[in-house]
Amino acid sequence: MPSDLTVTDAAATGAAAAPERVVEVQRARGHLVVVVGGGAAGLELATKLGRRYGQTDRVHVTMVDRARTHLWKPLLHAVAAGSLDAGEEELNYLAHAARNHYVFRFGDLIGLDRAAKRVHLSATFDDEGRPITPRRSVPYDTLVIAIGSITNDFGTPGAAQHAIPLETPEQAVRFNRRVVNACLHAHTQEGPVRPGQLHIAIIGAGATGTELSAELHHTVRQIVAAGLDRIVPERDVRIVLVEAGPRILPALPERISTATTELLQKLGVEVRTNARVTAVSAEGVTLDGGDFIPAEIVVWAAGVKGPEVLTKLDGLEVNRINQLVVLPTLQTTRDPDVFAIGDCAACPREGFTSPVPPRAQAAHQQAMHMARQIERRLAGKPLLPFKYHDFGSLVSLGRYSTVGSLMGLVDRAFFVEGMFARLMYRSLHKMHERAVYSTSRMMADTIARTLSRRADRIVKLH
Repeated sequence: MPSDLTVTDAAATGAAAAPERVVEVQRARGHLVVVVGGGAAGLELATKLGRRYGQTDRVHVTMVDRARTHLWKPLLHAVAAGSLDAGEEELNYLAHAARNHYVFRFGDLIGLDRAAKRVHLSATFDDEGRPITPRRSVPYDTLVIAIGSITNDFGTPGAAQHAIPLETPEQAVRFNRRVVNACLHAHTQEGPVRPGQLHIAIIGAGATGTELSAELHHTVRQIVAAGLDRIVPERDVRIVLVEAGPRILPALPERISTATTELLQKLGVEVRTNARVTAVSAEGVTLDGGDFIPAEIVVWAAGVKGPEVLTKLDGLEVNRINQLVVLPTLQTTRDPDVFAIGDCAACPREGFTSPVPPRAQAAHQQAMHMARQIERRLAGKPLLPFKYHDFGSLVSLGRYSTVGSLMGLVDRAFFVEGMFARLMYRSLHKMHERAVYSTSRMMADTIARTLSRRADRIVKLH
């Protein structure tokens, strides 16, 4: 496959170069498609395009991401709780790109030149500050931005300093280590466990926060059972799920919210609704009205917004939460050659005043639609509007239960729970794996992981 980059500038030192001295690039033959972002939407799109066009000169596909590996985002709560080792599920972009006939570029999106049709990437460095890749630019004919979303703490005082978000595998691992370290410290310190020392406050009762609360109930007890006998979970550990709205899982039907609340309360998880957080400190969380929840471990899972860089992309239109505003065709409103999909896109939804929700199923559907759009662009055909199909929602409560609603199978949504719901939940992950792997490899990996977990069921303790 011909290279899509030719270095002609002395930026190999990795130092930030002036815009006019950014690494120069030479266009390869064929149509250049650049996908920025290797999340569910971006990775599935790059994989599909690479398989379809990668061994031809007709289209050259490049995917850019700031990380080197991919983890399906709905699994982050399990990594944070310690019930899943991220290393078992991560996909290496370089190896995957080679197998699927696209090019992977390691770097962070920092700018865009729409006139020259170039995406600007930052220099990258290792943990010791040594340069890995220089600042450079990548040319495109069609650009698809799929960099996802980040946590929106709404400017709450202390949230950025004292609450851990769950946007990346690194943050999920950080949270897990903090929980394990807190338990080790409480076990070895002189004197009893302090009030709030092993209390965990989860801000935001959407799917991530709710799933995390259930997983933590089990994994914290597993940690304590590994020899930390000075800690009594029923006395020392407290998990509080805090939601500003009137009920948890506000995006799901009320029946699911009620069933999930009852199950969490049976587990001992404290559910606080109509509780808006006004400040976060090292000692705990302050609520509107003055109530204070002591908790030295806080995770923020309330609200999302687009990354700040989206507001600096050569005048592309964004909404109030930094999402790129797109047309029904997924094209940005100010440039027909630039598209956006996934959580970073505000895509209109027919019959609704709000855009397509930031869900895994939406990302999958948009990736598949975008692949067809590119095919139509190449053929000179008019683009088609994206239509989102809501097939329902499922919430995994770890080993305890799975609940949700399914739509599309019958004329109305119906409630599911237990083993059937758990199988449907797992099938969502398998659909994603099938999209980025082959069916045979997905099945082989599933069998291997199942056997591995049955042989070693202990919670991650490091």
